[in-house]
Amino acid sequence: MRKYVKDFLMRGMIFGGLGPIILGIIYLFISLSVNDFTVTGKEAFLAILSVYILAFIQAGASVFNQIESWSVAKSTVIHLSVIYFDYVLCYLINTWLPFEWIAVLIFTGVFVLTYFVIWITVVLILKKTSKSLNEKL
Repeated sequence: MRKYVKDFLMRGMIFGGLGPIILGIIYLFISLSVNDFTVTGKEAFLAILSVYILAFIQAGASVFNQIESWSVAKSTVIHLSVIYFDYVLCYLINTWLPFEWIAVLIFTGVFVLTYFVIWITVVLILKKTSKSLNEKL
């Protein structure tokens, strides 16, 4: 388990910095397309910090799929849960998502649907690739 904690932290540190860079690019495009777009220092700091934490946790959470003693279902549910709560908290803290139950419910539905579409796509690609590799052997 110690190895997985170390991997989680290393992946998080390596990829965590990408979140604030992407946030900066998004803010740049918004400022170019929206008149009088302003972000206070407090808002910018909160956004940078929370997006760094979001990217850190998301990158680190990929380690859950490598814990061999866990079933695919267990690793998927834990990965989904960690990523979901990470996004919801970040979006709520930055008020990118209003704290209204219907908004959170819609976000949850879209998030879970998107997660499973991506998950199924990855599984199908891996199966096709492994079948192709096995045929070549």
